[in-house]
Amino acid sequence: MFLGSSSPATYTWKNFLIRFMTSKPQRVHRIAETTWQSALKKARTMATSTAADSYMRDAFSHYTDYLNGLNDKRERVVKASRDITMNSKKVIFQVHRMSLNNKDEVLEKADKDLNAVTAQYLSRLVKELQGTDFWKLRRAYSPGVQEYVEAATLCHFCKTGTLIGLDELNANLIPLSAPSTEPLQINILDYILGLADLTGELMRLAIGRVSDGELEFAHKICSFVCEIHRELTLVAPLMEDHFDMKTKMDTMLQSVMKIENACYSVHVRGSEFVPLLEPDGSSFPPLPLDIN
Repeated sequence: MFLGSSSPATYTWKNFLIRFMTSKPQRVHRIAETTWQSALKKARTMATSTAADSYMRDAFSHYTDYLNGLNDKRERVVKASRDITMNSKKVIFQVHRMSLNNKDEVLEKADKDLNAVTAQYLSRLVKELQGTDFWKLRRAYSPGVQEYVEAATLCHFCKTGTLIGLDELNANLIPLSAPSTEPLQINILDYILGLADLTGELMRLAIGRVSDGELEFAHKICSFVCEIHRELTLVAPLMEDHFDMKTKMDTMLQSVMKIENACYSVHVRGSEFVPLLEPDGSSFPPLPLDIN
């Protein structure tokens, strides 16, 4: 009786059951559709992430190769700079062998050695630095360039009594560069630091000339070194953040004082120096020094 009744409660329950059974496949379809779209979106995201990871790996690999190549080049540049330093020092030692009797012969030999340094070692440095960010490697090759400037200016002064300019030095480097590239040149900082080192070698040369009795040449060196010191004193304040320049200026002042003291001693007490005596025992005329 109860099961076969068609009361309002029974009708409502059956209606709800029919609606539920009818709507269930639609919900399943929607869930399946949502799941498929989510999976597709996830697949696209994974593909994009994989492409980005591949790009980053390639970029990192290229950068690693660049750093490795730069480190290898730095090692070669350091080796070339050491060779330039060593052979430039040989040129300087050759100049110090100069005396009144063999001046021309020694300077000719020193000039040939300097040309060999330029052709063999400096040219190798130029080839290594061409086509690169050479300013990144300046600390690797700067010591060798400074020593080369010191040797070149010393030879030029002993031959001509004048200072070789930066433009003339760089003109000697133009043939070393490839015609299709911009020629590598010595910068002004390395040139100035090389001049500062030059005064120390000139001080040693002047003391040797005084001992050999070449007072005129010693006085010429004294005037030349004082001129360099005076000019660099005007430049040094602009380079106050450069530690090497401050140290070199202090050393340069000591060299100037040593040359002036040697020349002044000869000027005041010249008769006490045996090489300055004439065969008859009389001394040379006093050297006309203007010591400020």
